[in-house]
Amino acid sequence: MAVSTEPVRVHRLTRNLLPLLSVAVFLSVWQLVAAAEIWNETFVPHPITVWRAAIDLSTTHDGVRGYQGYLLWEHLYMTLRRVLAGVVVGVAIGVALGVAMGTIGWLRGILEPWLTFLRTLPPLAYFFLLVIWLGIDEAPKVTLLALAALPAAAIATTTAVAAAPIGLVESARALGATRTQVIRDVVFPAALPETFTGVRLAVGMAYSSVVAAELFNGLPGIGGVVKDASNYNNTPVVLVGIAAIGISGLVIDGLLRAVERRAVPWRGKI
Repeated sequence: MAVSTEPVRVHRLTRNLLPLLSVAVFLSVWQLVAAAEIWNETFVPHPITVWRAAIDLSTTHDGVRGYQGYLLWEHLYMTLRRVLAGVVVGVAIGVALGVAMGTIGWLRGILEPWLTFLRTLPPLAYFFLLVIWLGIDEAPKVTLLALAALPAAAIATTTAVAAAPIGLVESARALGATRTQVIRDVVFPAALPETFTGVRLAVGMAYSSVVAAELFNGLPGIGGVVKDASNYNNTPVVLVGIAAIGISGLVIDGLLRAVERRAVPWRGKI
């Protein structure tokens, strides 16, 4: 008997349409609020005004190239490059620490309070210190993003490694596997799904620190655009910058989900 695929198609169509519907509702409410002029347009500009600002940032107009001489994609590229560098460093160190902390109890007792302390600090709390130590070029920006990403990756990996199925671990030991082989072939694969979750959280933490990271000498950069435009109450440009950060973040998270599905097909099966 053939199984109907119609319910599956309806479910997929609904799943794809709901985000578009939510965006349409949001834009409609935004337009209504802006048209009602409850607040000054400096605070709540019309959607079309923000769209025109996005076009201006993306083109050369009246002899002006984008914003501060850089197009929107160039600002976004610089920000993504900084985020990538910070995330790679932060996640690499965080995952390594997480594996070590998850397998060595006394090391976890020493390092976990420090990671929690770092995780709870707002980026601005230590960014100025990084500027004093490292200057105002790229080093403090990348360091800030790495420090923002590190705790999430480390804590998620630690928890996942410590929660590895004891039955699989004992079976591997009974078959003669060494400690290194158990960690490499049993513990780490079992922890990998939650490690990916930690990586996604780490990317989110780094993104939430972008504006702080680009407070000084942040142009070109989306965070620098938001900061500079806010100095002049240029709300449309600020909103364009926020939208660019958010949309690119959604795209990157979607790519990480796709990589996770391929790299960890055993999620939920052990």
